[in-house]
Amino acid sequence: MIVGHHDKPPGYAIRRSAGSPSWLLMWTQAGAGSVEQSGTACLARPGDLVVLGSRAPQHYRVAPGHAHWRFWWAHFQPRPSWQGWLAPHTLVPGFHLVAGVPAALHPRILAAFHRAHHDARLPAGHPEPVPDPERGPGDAVAPAVATAAPARELVLGALEEILVLATSSARAGEEPGDPRVARALALIAAEPGARHSVASLAGAVALSPSRFAHLFAAETGRTPMRAVREARVWHAARLLEATDLDIAQIATASGFVSPFHFSRAFRQEFGLSPRGYRGGLR
Repeated sequence: MIVGHHDKPPGYAIRRSAGSPSWLLMWTQAGAGSVEQSGTACLARPGDLVVLGSRAPQHYRVAPGHAHWRFWWAHFQPRPSWQGWLAPHTLVPGFHLVAGVPAALHPRILAAFHRAHHDARLPAGHPEPVPDPERGPGDAVAPAVATAAPARELVLGALEEILVLATSSARAGEEPGDPRVARALALIAAEPGARHSVASLAGAVALSPSRFAHLFAAETGRTPMRAVREARVWHAARLLEATDLDIAQIATASGFVSPFHFSRAFRQEFGLSPRGYRGGLR
């Protein structure tokens, strides 16, 4: 787990043909970067947060036509729940762009990066104050490596704050334009384990099932039941993380008809079984 800061001139470029064993988060303060992973590219502008998954070819550099790229970065292993926050901002699997984080949040995000950099060096006595990245050229903040378990937990806490601030603010600006779809999404989020169906959700927003299904897909890019299944799986993941309920109890609490159905849906979303997911956490 490493935290650092760059302010790089044109010509700076990193290429990893096999990707990185860790995840990589980059938050642009000024200038712009060109970021590519798995054959998909984006432009990282000021206020943009880019998150790259592990073990996929990646290439990033100062964007052509820009004088520099100033950005904070961190290599880390994510907590399982983070992928749910990033899912709405996925370009391709393992490549996420949270674009246009509101300027009002930038000071708080910057403070969280400073804190992560400071805490990464614990328990090294009394570390020197973190330099202000606005004042120094080049690598104004030297990379800090978190080796001790307490340091890693503190850094993860700071990164979690950054992700929550960025993804929640961006999601708030991207809610469906139709209030009936927004209402349906709110119902699903409030009670993912309820007996939702296309007909029940359509009735709740005073639409016919066919009209509702068409409108929902047009607004969100998903079918209503796909959204329900995703909400149930992520609700189950939180129960696996935070409780000692057995798999059958979690399946019931999350709205699945059987533990088998739950395990199959969970594996499709996370790539491993609920039991394996919980074992990995422990």
